[in-house]
Amino acid sequence: MNEIIQDLHRRKSVRVFTEQEITAQQKKEILYAAMAAPTAGNQQLYTILDITDENLKEKLSVTCDNQPFIAKAKMALIFCADLQKWYDAFLEGGCRPRKPGPGDLMLAVSDANIAAQNAVTAAQSMGIGSCYIGDIMENCETHRTLLHLPEYVFPAVMLVFGYPTEQQKERPKPRRCRLEDIVQENGYRCRRGDEIRRMFDKECERVTFDEWISRFCERKYNSDFAREMSRSVKVYLEAFGKDKEEWSCGD
Repeated sequence: MNEIIQDLHRRKSVRVFTEQEITAQQKKEILYAAMAAPTAGNQQLYTILDITDENLKEKLSVTCDNQPFIAKAKMALIFCADLQKWYDAFLEGGCRPRKPGPGDLMLAVSDANIAAQNAVTAAQSMGIGSCYIGDIMENCETHRTLLHLPEYVFPAVMLVFGYPTEQQKERPKPRRCRLEDIVQENGYRCRRGDEIRRMFDKECERVTFDEWISRFCERKYNSDFAREMSRSVKVYLEAFGKDKEEWSCGD
């Protein structure tokens, strides 16, 4: 197993950081690695926000589901799915572009997330830990104001970085499902009840499947933050379905 694959297997979310700083050169290397990611049509349908304002980072730690470790991270990047820059470029060139739609947004989100994973992998190779913050998709009205997001920009994911503490290094990585639980051949097949129970038996060493799945459903799927995320994403999606004559950044 080569070093890259080993890093992918070793990598886990880090939420407690040491005081060691990430150097300017390391940040630049992480950002360049992100920009080297695969991208649809070489469009780089994303913009990366480098959050260097400590007050802003503190606010984001509150608006992103009250997670104090965000404010303590040594680096925070927000990967925005960005159709705005292309729409404005088309207008600048005298084109008659259609309005960005949900399909364009999905493609841009893919671009942004692929770039983010490149950043995570690059950081891991340097011994720098990271954690994905999906909660940046919540509270869209607040985040639009805080981050000055125009209509056709969506905050796909936030990443926070820092050197992990010894406790974080030693903490076991959560077990993943078996290969056969995830990979299906040639087409999708809904799983039978016994297959579903077997898929999650890694979570049920101390409790029954029914107990675990009930708790997980309430803690994650039915949670307030999950409902807020769906509401916010719906608001963003509505912007990508509006029928407006013309719109550009700053209007």
